[in-house]
Amino acid sequence: MSGWPKNPHQLGKDHLRYDGPIKVRGAAKYASDMQPAGWLYGMILRSPWPAARVRAIDLRPALGIPGIRAAVTANDPPFNVRYCGEELGAVAGLSKQACLDALSAIKVEADILPFVVKEEVALRDTSPRVFENQPNAGEPREMRTGDVDGAFRSADKAVEGFFQTPVQLHHCLETHGNTIQMRSDGITCWASTQGISSVSDGLADNLGISLDKVHVISEFMGGGFGSKYGAGIEGGLAARLSKEAGGLPVRLMLTRFDEALAVGNRPSSFQKVRLGAKKDGTLVAYELESFGTAGYASGGTTAGGGGGAGFPAPYIYTVPSTRVRQTSVAINAGSARAMRAPGHPQASFGMESILDEMALALSIDPVELRIKNDPSETRRRQYRIAAERFGWNAKYHSPGSSQGPLKTGVGCAGATWGGGGQGSEAEVKINPDGSVEVRCGTQDLGTGTKTLMTIVAAELFGLEPADVSVKIGDTTLPPSGGSGGSTTAASVAPAVFDACQTALGELASASGISDPRGSNWRAAAAHLRIKPIVARGRWKEGLSGRGVGGVQMAEVEVDTETGLVRVKRIVCVQDCGLVVNRLASVSQINGGIIMGIGFALYEERILDSQTGVVLNPNFETYKLPGAADVPEIDVILQDMPERGVIGIGEPVTIPTAAAIANAVSNAAGKRVTRLPITPSHVLGLLEQPPQIR
Repeated sequence: MSGWPKNPHQLGKDHLRYDGPIKVRGAAKYASDMQPAGWLYGMILRSPWPAARVRAIDLRPALGIPGIRAAVTANDPPFNVRYCGEELGAVAGLSKQACLDALSAIKVEADILPFVVKEEVALRDTSPRVFENQPNAGEPREMRTGDVDGAFRSADKAVEGFFQTPVQLHHCLETHGNTIQMRSDGITCWASTQGISSVSDGLADNLGISLDKVHVISEFMGGGFGSKYGAGIEGGLAARLSKEAGGLPVRLMLTRFDEALAVGNRPSSFQKVRLGAKKDGTLVAYELESFGTAGYASGGTTAGGGGGAGFPAPYIYTVPSTRVRQTSVAINAGSARAMRAPGHPQASFGMESILDEMALALSIDPVELRIKNDPSETRRRQYRIAAERFGWNAKYHSPGSSQGPLKTGVGCAGATWGGGGQGSEAEVKINPDGSVEVRCGTQDLGTGTKTLMTIVAAELFGLEPADVSVKIGDTTLPPSGGSGGSTTAASVAPAVFDACQTALGELASASGISDPRGSNWRAAAAHLRIKPIVARGRWKEGLSGRGVGGVQMAEVEVDTETGLVRVKRIVCVQDCGLVVNRLASVSQINGGIIMGIGFALYEERILDSQTGVVLNPNFETYKLPGAADVPEIDVILQDMPERGVIGIGEPVTIPTAAAIANAVSNAAGKRVTRLPITPSHVLGLLEQPPQIR
């Protein structure tokens, strides 16, 4: 059972972000705002070739450019380049123009090599190898349960399909980068990061210095989505440039074009799926053959380097007999990194699509088929809640039966995620005047972590949030983990809870007031005189949980003359454990759904097969949802305080694209088989002959 208050005054209410005003005023300082004395601009020279053997790099012409203070190579030649945009070297100077001139002056001797940037082409035996003497296709990962062939023979109906999802770019609003000063007494790094501790560890390891000489600061940062755990190559280059420049600080923030090339992405997936079921809708057999690319980093798992469609087969549904074979394919392109719910949106699209095909083949309502085969009681209940709120029974119709050129359709999908907590520490300081400061070496990814910590302390002390101040984003504070996997809230909140409970006990003892909270607070604190209370706390079992379920239903309008898809409404029913800040929770859900809309309708990295260059590297050509693209989003939060705090940043982005794709299929009467669902894709679907089921 959770130890959180049973009748809270602050928990579960709507709280504006307490650092909102400073951001609105432009007073919040990000990594790119830092201007320590003598700071220099930093810039990176990137490979124009997707594959090459670099024989020599001459930095001397760059060092002769007026205003340039340092130049370094990314690697010592000779070395191989494996993607367009790979780092060759970097410069630091007094102005941007000096740096641009210096990059142009660097002389690189290289032998251009054959390359491949398309997954299907990379699989051919005759295609260029990304790594010498290694096939582009890695060893397949295989998973099996039960007698798959026998189960398919016993099935009353079997359906199959081939589904594709593209490489999706993170494109954080704030680009990757750091302002770094490296001196003999240590390093100070102002980082845009979702893991100040991982930046500290990485810099210490890469530069060969002790961890206690690395100071990382990230009070504010503008998004990461899984791509900003470490200092990155750009951080190492900035530190070396600072050292070469005699300890002057170097601010090296990447350009938007750099972001499209070299700082990670969500891997693609190509999924051949087969599903078998009994007449009553009971699923009996599932088979998946998939491949995808994480760029030149072909090995590993879907979270970092795999094809991205194999989470756990057959995702969230119960099928006794399964066979999955997943292959990672190397191409000459930038490597993948974790991206909001790694692997899950791809897997959801394939599974939810084939499940809708089975519903049609068996003439069973798609919602009822999911309820029948979903082992989660929570999600089964959520489907019923969502169906009533959405009006599913009235809106669902046979595919393509909507009249007129503007056809409407509906679709649904479910998801799950862990979101559990882990080892984090926090510190609470109670001053004699009653003021409170909460400290933790976490960072605010943009999810409202500072506000969450404020609410927890205010709740336990019986204070108003305005009475509490919070310090985060500094490696000198009590240690905490990275902000990823939806683990931050579930890690930090219990640590703050524990620190507050210890501080309350000490305050009661020092003041002689058995319950120093609320109206007794000022009087109790006055007994401290000149010595404040400083109490440490850590994450403990029972205050957080893991595993949340959610379902979404989407309604779309498809213009059959232009192919344009408009999402009209999305209903989301989401379990999130204990709701700390209701407003922030809804905001997280809105953001995750909007990201899912982008994955469904707009986002796709496009590589030129002739040059290996990313053809849509900026916000003009890489399409993201704008304000006009955001539909009505109806959120139903299921507050379960007995489960403790659980993160929800990731589960809400998983089923959105699948629900939209099913809705478009319902409207068009043809199965959507690839993302994004662009107008040209829709028009191509409409031209196909009727499907025979």
